[in-house]
Amino acid sequence: MPTRRILPALAGTLVMAKAHAQGPEWPARSIRLISPFPPGGAADLLARILAEELTTTLRQSVVVENRTGAGGSVGTEAAVRSPADGYTLVMGSTGPNAINPSLIRLPYDPERDLIPVASVAAVASVLVVHPALQARTLGDVLRLARAEPGKMSYGSSGIGSAQHLFMELLKQQAEVDIVHIPYRGTGPAMVDTVGGRLDMMFDTTPTALPHIRDGRVRAIAVTSAQRDPALPDVPTIAESGVTGYEALGWYGLLAPAATPLPIVDRLNREVNQLLARPGFVEKLAAQGVAPRGGTRQDFAAFIARDRARWAEVIRRGNIRADG
Repeated sequence: MPTRRILPALAGTLVMAKAHAQGPEWPARSIRLISPFPPGGAADLLARILAEELTTTLRQSVVVENRTGAGGSVGTEAAVRSPADGYTLVMGSTGPNAINPSLIRLPYDPERDLIPVASVAAVASVLVVHPALQARTLGDVLRLARAEPGKMSYGSSGIGSAQHLFMELLKQQAEVDIVHIPYRGTGPAMVDTVGGRLDMMFDTTPTALPHIRDGRVRAIAVTSAQRDPALPDVPTIAESGVTGYEALGWYGLLAPAATPLPIVDRLNREVNQLLARPGFVEKLAAQGVAPRGGTRQDFAAFIARDRARWAEVIRRGNIRADG
């Protein structure tokens, strides 16, 4: 056989051998997506919506597995301890990835042990008060708080929760003293706000909306930089006088740190393509969250900023997990 025929044949054989050595193309089997919170919450609902769509686009099953406990840290640790082969992902969010590192001792380092894959969505919260409170604006709330420091109260779903820290950020920026009453979940805190046993609380817009529409609580201001489309007549905290205030709950995919970058980049592209589809955006809107998207580097930088911001709030407020 002439040399010019042997060389191309040999080159083709080497390429095939290299591809075989690297194993089958990813994904070759089902992917596990850990939801570190119980079924029914926003993180879990988003995980299931995303898993359904990715199952179609990746042509492999994406299976949601609930691993709950310790404010999302149990499920996150399960992802950290999994093989970094692209077959385990975790739905990251504000609590376990931006707040917990400064609040509790973790058996892993979320910055070192996880790689941000894709930002998926964000959700604003709204400050609500009991209708009997003589306050219709944030300015009114702050004036009442300054007139009698330590008399007004607010509830949250627990120490170190997003609702807790959103209010602590407001207290620090506005320089007011409002007493924190932690509950075991947002539901009980809302019950006591509706009942007048609490003056106010932050809650995500989707869950607060029914109570606002029924007049059981009054909406004062939202935490996002722009007004929430679901509450167009409710101003932001920033435009209500606390300049620069913004606090969002966020959700996105993370993976064990050593996951191959080609897989991470593939997943990022897939998620961004989903976020460009009107039908997928409508599914997110039905859950009261807004699409995010962007590069994995953008997502990593965002998480780093968020983590640093809440670390400072926790330090200034001398907040401890044990109360």
